[in-house]
Amino acid sequence: MHSYEKLLSLNKIWANEKIIVEPEFFKDLQHVQTPEFLWIGCSDSRVPPNEITQTQPGEIFIHRNIANLVVNTDVNVLSVLEYAVHHLKVKHIIVCGHYGCGGVKAATSNHNLKQVLNMWLRNIKDIYRIHRDELDAIESEESRIDRLVELNVQEQVMNLAKTSIVQRAWKEGNGPDLHGWVYGLKDGVINPVFEMKAGTHIDPLYEFDDL
Repeated sequence: MHSYEKLLSLNKIWANEKIIVEPEFFKDLQHVQTPEFLWIGCSDSRVPPNEITQTQPGEIFIHRNIANLVVNTDVNVLSVLEYAVHHLKVKHIIVCGHYGCGGVKAATSNHNLKQVLNMWLRNIKDIYRIHRDELDAIESEESRIDRLVELNVQEQVMNLAKTSIVQRAWKEGNGPDLHGWVYGLKDGVINPVFEMKAGTHIDPLYEFDDL
């Protein structure tokens, strides 16, 4: 059996077990999607959102990319954000990174990772530059990268707040609250590191006045 065939076989087992335990599970699932949460996480295969939060399909709307970035020119993440905020009416947006993130670590090197990755990880290099004094003062490389993971999450939450999508929802009184979390690969525990309540004022330079 090829490795991909194993996935198909396991899927059939999972589907059958679901029906045995909860006969109406798939019938209910196909007619409604009302998640309370949008999860923007890292693509790392060791950080499966539903599993680490013990949530069921349909409870979390999920977007994942390398190093959980919210880039203002990324149509992919912005389309997910638009749909989640203005159509699904999510109440919370979670940016979840993880300690030991390979993308964050790669951004601290000077290696040429080819054009697309270089472009993507440049966003993290900018965060390092902004917080250089704090980060350079940390002697341990592991601790330095883990702190950069936290700062990256914080900056991505701020990037959410800078969007007209989120600001329009705040103006209309529809939330959502923004949360920055970091998952620990060593212990499986999520560490909340940053939060912005709906309606929080940011630097006026980024606030729209005509939404």
